[in-house]
Amino acid sequence: MIDKALSKPASRAFAALLLGAVGIGFAPIFVRLSDVGPVSSAFWRIALSIPLLMLWLALRHMRRHPPKPPSAVLDPAVDAIGDLKAQGHKLLTRHRGLLILCGLFFAADLGLWHWSITLTSVANATLLANLNPVFVALFSFVLFKERFSGLFLLGLMAAMAGAIILMGVSLRFSPERLLGDGLGVATALMYAGYFMTASRLRAHIGALEVLLWTAIVTALALLPVAYGSGETLWPETPQGWLILWGLAVICQIMGQGLIIYALAHLPAAFSALSLLLQPVVASLAAWLLFAESMGGRELIGALMVLLGIGLARLSTLRAGKAGSLPLAPKDKGA
Repeated sequence: MIDKALSKPASRAFAALLLGAVGIGFAPIFVRLSDVGPVSSAFWRIALSIPLLMLWLALRHMRRHPPKPPSAVLDPAVDAIGDLKAQGHKLLTRHRGLLILCGLFFAADLGLWHWSITLTSVANATLLANLNPVFVALFSFVLFKERFSGLFLLGLMAAMAGAIILMGVSLRFSPERLLGDGLGVATALMYAGYFMTASRLRAHIGALEVLLWTAIVTALALLPVAYGSGETLWPETPQGWLILWGLAVICQIMGQGLIIYALAHLPAAFSALSLLLQPVVASLAAWLLFAESMGGRELIGALMVLLGIGLARLSTLRAGKAGSLPLAPKDKGA
């Protein structure tokens, strides 16, 4: 039997993972262009994705289960909505705890990162939040006894070093910034928790279902935070709404959706490491759109991130040939 790391599903998942990283890499660009606050942007990113995901699920259900025969034009849609309600009840009954936990982890990740920026430097907050691949690897080792080759660890170190160089970070810790730095580390822990729970959920639930139900929990958790933050909550212009819809479609549905899909076919630790492509994409987009600096140092950092991802991918392929690759659980749906 061909190992997942060498199979076509794994190859498609790797491509989806990289495309997903590109999608979420545009999140800072949309947030910067938005006329609402950063936490409010995070809320709208999630909230606006929910009706689109519900529509997508309904259309998929209608395609897979056409009515026989349709008695009226609206009957297929009504039947699809009824079936989706039944499926939703079934999912919540079986996986309620993990779905709620996954959504809360994601809400905490988004909320804590924006909070940390107000209490420490942006450089510290960004770098500490990008420690999540280290925590995912650690949790995979401690909780699931996954083992990693020297080549994978070398790739992890190269990618992390590249991210540090790319972001031009010179960490400066001080007692005044201790809380903010701690929140930056907590952000990485929360995203690692989101990643691990999403990976477990993908053993039983399709990517769209995971994305929808965690989005509902995340939006409910973020709304009071955004409202209580004192930020501008409602966009004031059509352009403002367009930017938020772009954030929802490109970063959440496409970006996170492709990442969630990939988690059923690739190890969580490797997937988390590959998401360090996100700051590379964000830097390139900022260079193209805002004429921000992209000099030799940034190019070296970007190349090191790509090298690290390549080494980690090579390690999964080698481990797959040897039959020792720690894999995500068997997928139960797209």
